Amino acid sequence: MGNDEAVMPWVDMANLACGFHASDPDIMLHTIKLAIQHDTQIGAHPSYPDLQGFGRRKIDMDKESITNMVIYQVGALKALAESQNTQISYVKPHGALYNDMLRDLTIFDAIADAVACFGVPLMMLAIKDNERHLEIADKYELPIFFEAFADRAYLSSGELAPRSMSGAVLDKEDDILDQVKQIAHYGKVRTIDDFLIPIEADTICVHGDNKQSIEMIHKIKNVLLGD
Repeated sequence: MGNDEAVMPWVDMANLACGFHASDPDIMLHTIKLAIQHDTQIGAHPSYPDLQGFGRRKIDMDKESITNMVIYQVGALKALAESQNTQISYVKPHGALYNDMLRDLTIFDAIADAVACFGVPLMMLAIKDNERHLEIADKYELPIFFEAFADRAYLSSGELAPRSMSGAVLDKEDDILDQVKQIAHYGKVRTIDDFLIPIEADTICVHGDNKQSIEMIHKIKNVLLGD
C-alpha cells in the first residue's frame, strides 16, 4: 500500500505493521530486509485486530487481552527480525490503539506491561500532561520515546486533531515544513485552533499512507539536519 522502497532510505526508524491491521509474515520479512539494507531501526507497530478498518476503529477489550495481543504481535516481528540477525528497537502502537493508550491509563498500563517484556522503549505522543503515563512506565522500568507529527494538526490539549476534523491531516508543503521547524528548533507547535503550545519530541513521525508526506520526506530530513 505504501511506497516503502522510496521511504526507507530517508527515515531513521520505521514502524512495521505486525499483521493485525496490515501486513503478513512475508511482507514483514521483506520490510525487515529493506530496513537492514538502509540501516533503519525497526519498530513494532501493533494494533487492534482490525484489518477491515486498518486499525483505526476502537475495539473494546479487557486489560489482559490487550497485553496478550501486543505481546503476540511484537513477538512475531521480533522472531522474524532475529531470523535476519537483527532486533526490534522500539514499539509504537498503531491507530486507535495508540490514541486509546493516550486517553485511557488502563490501556496504557496494559501496553506498558507488554512492551516491558521485550526490553525496548515504548513510543508515545509528546503531550502536555503525561506525568501519569511516566509513572506507569517507571513502574515497569520502561523507557519512553516521545514523538511529534509532521503531517497531523494538533488540538490545544496537545492531542492530535481527529481525522474526521477538517484540516487534521496537513497536505501542503509549507505547512508541513513550518510545523517540523517549529517542533525541531523551537519546541512548539501551532494548533488547529491557532494556539501555540510547547512540545518536546525525540523523533518526528511522517505517515507512509500520505502521498504528500512521502514526497516531503527528503525535505523534512534536510530541515532536521539544518540544511
